[in-house]
Amino acid sequence: MASWRTTRKIPAWLAWMPEWLRTFLRWSFFAGMGAAIIAFIVCLYFFSEASRFDLSEVGKMPARTLIFDRNGRELGGAGGNNRRLITRRDLPDFLVNALRAREDARFFDHWGVDFRGLARATVRNVKDGEFTQGASTLTMQLARNTYGEDHKQLKAKSIHRKLLEIALTLRIESHYKKDEILAHYLNRIYFGAGCHGVDQAARTYFGKPVSELNEAECAMIVGIIRGPHIFSPFRNPDAAKEQQEQTLARMKAMKLVSEADAERIRKMPVKIVPQEQRTSERTYVLEAVQRELQEIIDDEDIRDGGLVVRSTLDSGWQLRLETDLGEALQKIEQSQSWQYPALGAHQPGQEPAYLQCAAVTLETKTGGILGLVGGRDYGDSRFDRSTGARRDLGAAFEPWIAAAAAERGKLVLPGKPVQTGRQIGPKETARIAKRCGITGPFQETEDLFRGIAAATPMELATGLATLGNEGNRPKPFLIQTIAAADGKLLYEAKPALSPAIGRQAAKEAATLLESNAGTRVYGGATGSGRDAWLARLGPKGSTAIWVGFDQPQKISSPAQLDEVLADIAKRLGN
Repeated sequence: MASWRTTRKIPAWLAWMPEWLRTFLRWSFFAGMGAAIIAFIVCLYFFSEASRFDLSEVGKMPARTLIFDRNGRELGGAGGNNRRLITRRDLPDFLVNALRAREDARFFDHWGVDFRGLARATVRNVKDGEFTQGASTLTMQLARNTYGEDHKQLKAKSIHRKLLEIALTLRIESHYKKDEILAHYLNRIYFGAGCHGVDQAARTYFGKPVSELNEAECAMIVGIIRGPHIFSPFRNPDAAKEQQEQTLARMKAMKLVSEADAERIRKMPVKIVPQEQRTSERTYVLEAVQRELQEIIDDEDIRDGGLVVRSTLDSGWQLRLETDLGEALQKIEQSQSWQYPALGAHQPGQEPAYLQCAAVTLETKTGGILGLVGGRDYGDSRFDRSTGARRDLGAAFEPWIAAAAAERGKLVLPGKPVQTGRQIGPKETARIAKRCGITGPFQETEDLFRGIAAATPMELATGLATLGNEGNRPKPFLIQTIAAADGKLLYEAKPALSPAIGRQAAKEAATLLESNAGTRVYGGATGSGRDAWLARLGPKGSTAIWVGFDQPQKISSPAQLDEVLADIAKRLGN
């Protein structure tokens, strides 16, 4: 039977093709049209999402981070009061070329997205099965640094984030000139050591504005960008030097410098600001908070700036520690027949020769640091003795001899540390002390039982907290929470406790500390009279106090030192 349909005439230019090829081309055309429509819709969606971002934020300076004590009292800020926005005119041309070589070689050629690099990264990610390559340009990094922490869609690595980032990057490129983008990027990124922006980094590390950096300093400061914490010239000068070398090597590969120029730059002097001249927070305790904050920011990948930090510190107790120690040391100095060197009476770059002190109070149950004193005068010496003054404990070591004996089922003889220690020997005593947080070095003879065992105030406070916490050793920490400016919680500390000794052994060792209205104190001068320690177990806190000289020498008579330590304990009360 004949079909009622008319036969469609095939155009002459297609008549030569076989039917299967014509079908393939037809479906390919429809598929291409469908893909184009889908791509258009996707682009429309992401550009719509990107339009919600306020582009004026790109040129603003990140807000200052605020630090509070555990009761909500403001202690200070971090992130620098001396930040200054720079423009392209402030940047040496060499620094700009170094930045291009290290971070974005085609910065001045692309429209914010390097599609060539993006294609390479995509192929690599497919091969790896995860997002190992990002192909981020400077503009894309600027978008992420500006908005990433405040917008959940720009935080986790995903295809969605990358597409939104691309759309936002194209908006930024259409709104700002290349030189403006370059300046905004360098104003916003973090360079370590509390430095936000390249000018503050230049002043902090090299003691000069960014406009005055020489070529060697430019190469080094660009190298810091990839790892502000690990490549800081303050923390790791060798790693910073290696980053400088890698930057020069990349510039040479791009023909931005010749080998002769690179060799000349390598020989240029790079003068890092010495420690005693570094601008930073004005107290030991705020400096310690700042150090821990930067470690957490690096580990947790938190964007610095505008943060609200709640510390473990008790500002009232901190003030008592500082005041009472200062007055006690003045009392020792005024009672001596000779004159101690005055505050500030030392050469620049040398540690002062006057009487020093350090103290740490830990919240016994958690390890949260309630108070910290690193020395007599932070403006005069930046050396933090709370973690750096490692001295023999003398009589203050007796509770851990008792703890070791009790842990091994031996008899504890109060006031007789040598006889107590002989029952188990120096090696086992040192092992138990280490488990409690006191790391030594330890004398390997019976002199260990006479107190020839070294510790820092932080370690002694940790050991005390272990005894007061039924044998569980807490890990000291300073920061409880970190929140964004809008109140969103970004980090919360989880107290870490580790079993060190048995409950009964800890209890028996703690009884050696004299009872005094709920507070147990122990200590005195070492046999040499060069160091004095006070160990205190309060109702909530464990306090270790050290008094001595940076270069060990006799402080005073043991009797007078005992009197001063008793006075400090009385001042601190409960």
